[in-house]
Amino acid sequence: MLASNGFSTTVFERNVQIGGGCSTAEITLPGFRHDLGSSVYPLGVSSPFFRSLPIDILWIEPSAPCAHPLDDGTAVLLEHSIEDTVANLDNFDRRKYRSLIEPIADRFHELVTDILGPIQHLPHHPLLLARFGLSALLPAASLARSRFVGVRAQALFAGMAAHSVQPLESPTSAAVALVLMAAGHAGGWPILRGGAQTLTDALAAHLESLGGRIETGHEVTTLPTRQGDEDLILADITPRQLLRIAGSELPKSYSTQLERFRYSAGAFKVDYALSCPIPWTANECARAATVHLGGTLDEIAASERSFNSDSPFVLLGQPSLFDPTRAPTDKHTAWAYCHVPNGSTLDHLEAIERQITRFAPEFRDCVLARSVSGPAALERWNPNLVGGDLSAGAMNPRQLLFRPTPSLYQTPLPGLYLCGASTPPGGGVHGMAGYHAAQTALHQLARRTKAT
Repeated sequence: MLASNGFSTTVFERNVQIGGGCSTAEITLPGFRHDLGSSVYPLGVSSPFFRSLPIDILWIEPSAPCAHPLDDGTAVLLEHSIEDTVANLDNFDRRKYRSLIEPIADRFHELVTDILGPIQHLPHHPLLLARFGLSALLPAASLARSRFVGVRAQALFAGMAAHSVQPLESPTSAAVALVLMAAGHAGGWPILRGGAQTLTDALAAHLESLGGRIETGHEVTTLPTRQGDEDLILADITPRQLLRIAGSELPKSYSTQLERFRYSAGAFKVDYALSCPIPWTANECARAATVHLGGTLDEIAASERSFNSDSPFVLLGQPSLFDPTRAPTDKHTAWAYCHVPNGSTLDHLEAIERQITRFAPEFRDCVLARSVSGPAALERWNPNLVGGDLSAGAMNPRQLLFRPTPSLYQTPLPGLYLCGASTPPGGGVHGMAGYHAAQTALHQLARRTKAT
């Protein structure tokens, strides 16, 4: 956005590979390409910013967005169509699912403009956003129990809500479930051909075509000196790093607000090189790149209550089923992670694999190699993942409104702005935090210029 507005723009990247949480590398065996962070993009394909760019994004859409196996040997699937999804559910829940999700899914591309922006802004579609908010502000567990009677619908909703990385009894935990389900019906949950890195590389190439530069291996440890009023600094970091880099220059009141910012649970992640596809008991799980492993609503709610369960909710991806570039011929990749207390040092590998083998008993026979990343390893690789927090900050009610402070992207220092997942709309690969931060910076610069 800055480069397209005529600014000489340089990106400084700490690592030798660009992309951060949207990157891909061989970390198990040669020829096995693993997404290091993000891997599935329901908000990426819907992003108004990405859709506005003159770049080719190589989306691959699995035949079903998500599968959720159960102990009876079947799976309930989020399908592209609402009709096919409700066919997975018990008869008495079909009408209720349709009445809850269909109004949001039908107008999702209008709604996404509002939900991917600062929550304080004047909404483009106020009535639609209000209707969404009536359910979105509720705790996921209570909404699922009040809406649905059957195990299948409740489990499907609980798995979606667990992406909020909040206890399912928390207010607003239902919002993420509603967004992900509607996104699945409206645009799907695609992966990227070749891995997450292809999106980063496409964005980088577009930036360079606009005259921008990228410097890798360049960690910013002190606040750069601005050379003039038109110098802008957009910091894609979390409050903790901003305090470390610029704390001495920030007003005490603002620093205190940053210190109050709360991080969410961490992640414990495993990447797998496999000799064959995962042998699910429920064969229909092979239709989805994303699989939720956790059983019933009550089980998932219990695991997400403390993020310290022996039976964790596990998110699993199997991208090579749909993208043969991820692994050598007839071989496969997969990843799995669970939520753990922020900064946890415990080994959760056995707990994760116990959940996988619960629904695919012969899974371990397929494993050729593993790469295990606990919270500390994730933070060493990407310091924005504080304590292993993949969302760069809890999505609790306060931080939905004020992320990371009431001034959002702005800081008290002229020309210095925050962007990234610690600012609205929060985590996920959609580009909207940077877009809104750049717009804010350009607007403020124009005001200063006009005033002088």
